[in-house]
Amino acid sequence: MNKLPPPIIVIRGAGDLATGVAMRLYRAGLQRIVMLETGHPLAVRRTVAMSEAVYHGHVQVEEITSQFADTTENIPEIWEAGKIAIICDPCGLHLPDINPEIIIDAIIAKKNLGTKISMAPLVIGLGPGFTAGKDVHKIVETKRGHHLSRVISEGSAEPNTGIPGNIGGYTIERVYWAEHGGVFSTRHDIGEKISKGDILGDVDGTEVVAAISGIIRGLLRNGTPVRKKTKLGDIDPRATASYCHEVSDKALSIAGGVLEVVSAHIFSQE
Repeated sequence: MNKLPPPIIVIRGAGDLATGVAMRLYRAGLQRIVMLETGHPLAVRRTVAMSEAVYHGHVQVEEITSQFADTTENIPEIWEAGKIAIICDPCGLHLPDINPEIIIDAIIAKKNLGTKISMAPLVIGLGPGFTAGKDVHKIVETKRGHHLSRVISEGSAEPNTGIPGNIGGYTIERVYWAEHGGVFSTRHDIGEKISKGDILGDVDGTEVVAAISGIIRGLLRNGTPVRKKTKLGDIDPRATASYCHEVSDKALSIAGGVLEVVSAHIFSQE
């Protein structure tokens, strides 16, 4: 009996949550994955984001490697090498060439940036901004709490509150956004310890002051142009350095919900 190849899966976005989804699918044997990114990704958790392949050509997160593809023609050889393909295509213009069976919108923009239910036989949205049955077939909840990672077949995910999830007793204090547009400058890097009151960086001279002590878990690279409200970084009060290089519990939980939807779809075709 001939074994059918796994379906082609496109993931819109390649930040830390999208990376967690890609890794769980990959580990489950669904390894024909293409991640669509912008030409200048702004993931703060850069050490666990496949989007870094846009800058470096390839990147390894835990044991899985992604590689940048100059064109869609390079994608099959990347798969053959056992890697996840990354391509610059934020608007999905290359979707007809890739011809995916499954599309997952993991941009986490809190709104729909152009994903349509007609784009593939199975379209999944992560978090708010989508309506199941209208924009996408299924939604996976991304808000921390009792409903995190649950699959939604009707309606929408819980609305964005603007308050980060609780880690070590801290929420809003651990995450930092730009007060205005400009260029973000910093002397720090991910994995460094920082104390409350230290300067995390600045945007055109406006200092970003650490509100808590801990480990810098996420941080934009020095010299990054930003807009108002761009996320600049986050501090983990648990101060465990290894967490900076591991996909988060939230990302893996959401990925479990995606894997549930994808598996149900595949088995329904048999």
